[in-house]
Amino acid sequence: MSRLAHPAEDPADSRTHLLNNHTADHYRAAVTEGVARISARIATTDRPFTGVSVDELAPTVAAVDLDTPLHDPAAALDELEQVYLRDAIYFHHPRYLAHLNCPVVIPALVGEAVLSAVNSSLDTWDQSAGGTLIERRLVYWTAERIGLGPAADGIFTSGGSQSNLQAMLLARDETCRRELARTGSPEDTRLIDLLPRLRILTSACSHFSIRKSATLLGLGAEAVIAVPADDTKRMRTDALAAELERCRRDGLIPMAVVATAGTTDFGSIDPLPEIADLAARHDAWMHVDAAYGCGLLVSRRRDLLTGIERADSVTVDYHKSFFQPVSSSAVLVRDRATLRHVTYHADYLNPRRMVEQRIPNQVDKSLQTTRRFDALKLWLTLRTMGAQGIGELFDEVIDRAADGWKLLHDDPRFEVVVQPQLSTLVFRYLPGGTQDPELTDRVNLHAREALFASGDAIVAGTKVDGRHYLKFTLLNPETTLDDIAIVLDLIAEHAGRYLAEQPAAGRPAPALSAR
Repeated sequence: MSRLAHPAEDPADSRTHLLNNHTADHYRAAVTEGVARISARIATTDRPFTGVSVDELAPTVAAVDLDTPLHDPAAALDELEQVYLRDAIYFHHPRYLAHLNCPVVIPALVGEAVLSAVNSSLDTWDQSAGGTLIERRLVYWTAERIGLGPAADGIFTSGGSQSNLQAMLLARDETCRRELARTGSPEDTRLIDLLPRLRILTSACSHFSIRKSATLLGLGAEAVIAVPADDTKRMRTDALAAELERCRRDGLIPMAVVATAGTTDFGSIDPLPEIADLAARHDAWMHVDAAYGCGLLVSRRRDLLTGIERADSVTVDYHKSFFQPVSSSAVLVRDRATLRHVTYHADYLNPRRMVEQRIPNQVDKSLQTTRRFDALKLWLTLRTMGAQGIGELFDEVIDRAADGWKLLHDDPRFEVVVQPQLSTLVFRYLPGGTQDPELTDRVNLHAREALFASGDAIVAGTKVDGRHYLKFTLLNPETTLDDIAIVLDLIAEHAGRYLAEQPAAGRPAPALSAR
């Protein structure tokens, strides 16, 4: 008999695994056991990764017979330890420095447990009730923090890519509507006839989801104009102005100008007020992708987002800089009327009469139908620790990045690209005694891969002007300057070993430690 099963239950009876009033004790025991396992794992994790390879782990996962159940939650957890928990990548560890993955706050985890068990679907009122009102309240709260005004609205999404897609859809349809009204086009003019003329202008450093959105919306990736960035990786407004003028001369329609408040690679914030001026001058929809930088909304550095209040739409990812579990994101709009472009009515779900009855159905605003109650996690976080508490955590990682930049800047073994506005550092190891860019690329690629394989730390990589660089993305307030220094030494050690293995001819001497 399973040690987690109720004595009167048959674990082979599928009905005993349904959560209801008869199985509440079983549910409590099973979840408690699961929480105990992950708590013990987190408490004893001494590095972010074991270093297991795909070839090592894949046979273990492939050997699991999914057609033969274990009939025992404890046994399933034992198995999970081998196929997942033991070798998972743990973002809570202070030497996880790679991607935009944050450690999560406990109130949000409580919310995750609650929302999964109740399993509300946030598409209609009759599937969520209070969940609908909580999500709407958080949307209005976020819009107020941004400063979008009394007509603002929005919807929770699966992430920044979906938020950007929805924003571009709204921009496309709103631009076409306005263009037809402006030109007095005949009623039989089709929107599809305008699509080849639409253009999206965004920084060369913006997220790839803007190009993907253009493709999904039938515009093609070539509809996206990449505006050059300056030395700090911020959009050049002189270049944006020139591109907007060129569009008008060529008979093209600037559908949207996309500014980024926290680029993925550099954490750079585009000059929002100037971009807003240009977008308004050319009657273009202004979207701000603040998936990363949205944490500034609750930060002492809120002024870095000055100008965001003039946007027509904004992307926020709470699961980046609000320390929420994936997924927890939203897209906000200045004018709730623009959400009509994603409103479709189904008789079985949200018939038009519900609008007349003032029944709030969130599906009227969303690209998705069924949606998780992800807003609950943020709600419990705010009600437990407050917006200021979240902002303090985000400010800590920005402070740490500033210290890390100085460390890199003063270390002759490395070069760092830009001084960060947020919490990202892009840098590379410099092999002493050589100017060979190909060797420098290979050294940095090797150092990153060797560090990952060791499991001692995880860093990301990217390209700058076609060359390979390394990247720290700091989102863990527990990461210290000592952690950063130790990881830099590990990178230098892996790089030095690689260089020592190269043929003697042309082999540079490894750089000495800066400490």
